[in-house]
Amino acid sequence: MKRKKVLIGMSGGVDSTVSTLLLKEQGYEVEGVYMKLHSKPGYHEIHQARAQKAADFAGVKLHILDLQDKFNEKVFTPFIETYKEGKTPNPCALCNRNIKFGAMVAFADEVGADYVATGHYIRHDGKYLLQASDDTKDQSYFLFYIDPALVPRLLFPLGERHKADIKAYAASVPGLESFATQGESSEICFVETTYMDVLKPYVAVDQEGEVLDLDGNVVGKHKGYMHYTIGKRKGFTVHGAHDPHFVVEIRPETNQIVVGPREALECRYVELENVNLFDERQEFDCEVKLRYRTQAVPCHVSIEGNRAKVDLAEPVLGVASGQAGVFYDGDKLLGGGWIV
Repeated sequence: MKRKKVLIGMSGGVDSTVSTLLLKEQGYEVEGVYMKLHSKPGYHEIHQARAQKAADFAGVKLHILDLQDKFNEKVFTPFIETYKEGKTPNPCALCNRNIKFGAMVAFADEVGADYVATGHYIRHDGKYLLQASDDTKDQSYFLFYIDPALVPRLLFPLGERHKADIKAYAASVPGLESFATQGESSEICFVETTYMDVLKPYVAVDQEGEVLDLDGNVVGKHKGYMHYTIGKRKGFTVHGAHDPHFVVEIRPETNQIVVGPREALECRYVELENVNLFDERQEFDCEVKLRYRTQAVPCHVSIEGNRAKVDLAEPVLGVASGQAGVFYDGDKLLGGGWIV
């Protein structure tokens, strides 16, 4: 019987490298693809060479896919525009939808692959994505926006495994020791230092503006509204303040930020737009996570078209427009949307 063919995204890191080896052990015909997503100086010279080394070691063909134009259109430009709108972007979720589980899937069709695989820490049951066994590495939050129809075609070899085991596996394989000791990849691949350093060539981020209190009084100065996200408490002045103040609102059109006490950050109701769900439910109780690496909280959800109204069972601090609200039923990912 002909072996099933898998296309796996290979970054040159330990996770995608071990995933490739595990797929081969499981009997699949495996080909890899290295995706050029941005033009950060020196980045691809290092990572493409690592990916080629990993592919050579595993004995798989490595395709090189230049997706810089598509990445710029679908991920990087929206990242810039979201900051300009005074919101907090989530480029990884957009990349997963449009690039890793968009353009890469289209390429998998071109090469005749039955399945698409990545080194993400996540599982699925054929219909729903499921949180990873290693909850410290779970990446389900960033995958809420992928096309649900793709799920049966996806393979995640690391979903049931823990990061420590992956590094130990690599360390035990002669020739892979160097992969086991590589540093963790950056949270956002095109950010080398700070978000502001990325933004500065495209927008004027350092424009001093006014800090307002909750009553609209000018109480201080800030260094430019794009330096702030909801909940931030440093980097601006509040004259005569003795207690901490937090950013509770950003007004890009006037280059102002509004600050207040911690309790002013409390939020019990959220609206989401461009909702993506993995089933047809319209009104339901579940848990929602409103920022990565935060605790999911119980909520009631009402879907109206492509929007969701979310009533929170307990207050959440620092809810930021532009981030994702992601729904869970236990470890099952139900979908999510973008915080308005």
